[in-house]
Amino acid sequence: MDTKKKIVVAITGASGSVYAKLLLQQLQHLSEQIAEVAVVMSDNAKEVWRFELDNEEYNDLPYKIYGKMDFMAPFASGSARFDTMVIVPCSMGTLGRIASGISDDLITRAADVMLKERRRLILVARDTPLNLIHIRNMATVTEAGAIICPAIPSFYSKPKTIEDLAMTVVNRVIDLIGLDNASYRWSESAG
Repeated sequence: MDTKKKIVVAITGASGSVYAKLLLQQLQHLSEQIAEVAVVMSDNAKEVWRFELDNEEYNDLPYKIYGKMDFMAPFASGSARFDTMVIVPCSMGTLGRIASGISDDLITRAADVMLKERRRLILVARDTPLNLIHIRNMATVTEAGAIICPAIPSFYSKPKTIEDLAMTVVNRVIDLIGLDNASYRWSESAG
C-alpha cells in the first residue's frame, strides 16, 4: 500500500487566508511525501483571500480546485481513500454544520466522509471569542474523531513577520497530517 498522503484542503470564508496559502505552499515543498492534494474553496473564502492577501493566487495553485457543490469530486466518497482533510481556516458556521451532520456542500460532505471512515479531519478554527455553541460544536466533532487545531500562533521560534507567525500554526497542521517537516521544535534547534 502506498504510504504517500492523499490530502483535501478546504478553505472557508473565515479570516486567516494566510494560513491556507502557507499550507498549500508548504505542501508543494513536501510533495515527495504526498500522492495527491485536492482543494475546495467556498465563495466567501475566495472573497476573503482577495481582501486579506490582495491577490487571487488561489487560481495559480498546482492542485485541482473543486467547486463547492461538486459532489462528483473523488473525496465526496470514502472509496477514494483520501486519508486527511484540513479545513483552513475553518469558520464557525462550517464547524457547526459538520457537528450537526449537515452535508450541504462539498466541504461539509467531505468532512462527513472523513468522520464516517475514521480518517483524519483537522479543523483550523479561526474565531474569537468563542461562544458556548462554538465550544459545544468543537466538543462534538472532537468526540466524533476530528482534531481541533485553533489558529493560535506560538512565539517560541521568535517569528519576525506575519508569515513567520502564521507558519507556527501551519507547521503544527503539517505535523498533525503526519508529514516530515523541518520546523522549530521546543528545546531543539530548527532543522
